Amino acid sequence: MRETLQTPRNMCYNCNRPTSSCLCRYITPLQTKTKFIILMHPKEYKRIKNNTGRLTKLSLCHAELFVGVDFSQHQKVNALIQNPNNFCTILYPGEKSINLNTKKLSLQNRQLIIFIIDATWDSAKPILRLSTNLHPLSRISFTHTQNSMYQFKRQPFVEALSTMESTYAILKALQTQKIETIEKRNLDNFIKPFEKMVHFQMQFAKNPSLTL
Repeated sequence: MRETLQTPRNMCYNCNRPTSSCLCRYITPLQTKTKFIILMHPKEYKRIKNNTGRLTKLSLCHAELFVGVDFSQHQKVNALIQNPNNFCTILYPGEKSINLNTKKLSLQNRQLIIFIIDATWDSAKPILRLSTNLHPLSRISFTHTQNSMYQFKRQPFVEALSTMESTYAILKALQTQKIETIEKRNLDNFIKPFEKMVHFQMQFAKNPSLTL
């Protein structure tokens, strides 16, 4: 019996998607005062097509992405945390977190650093537990009542957002606090790659014969 060989698809090695659904043309890297550090779980790294952590990194000029589970000995992460000129926070909801919608951050002329864990809720817990260097950081959160646009992926609860949507919500809150001064058009453009990604996936869901 002759084996049918599938022709390998052309890939974009920037956004890690097939060239037929490449998102790069929709990405306009946003210049921010805040520095974002995305801590990506290895399982998320393997999700090529729907990885919003990587998409978020590509959409921000002032961002870095690190892959792992335990960041307690990560040199670059520790250098940022130990720098007295930085005000380091981590996005993680909870009773003691600072809600950016209701409380203003007191930076005192320090550089705002926001760590964002890019993982499922179950995978995020061991990252935070093992990365003891993150424990002393101020936790931040935001109020969000709209459902995620992530229509093709089941979320643990209706208000749960993707990494890119969460970053967008943070930027809007920081804009209100005058920590960021981003033009509305540029801020709106930030979320467009995510919207296009959802559009591509919904098209494929309706017609699986499409090349994605």
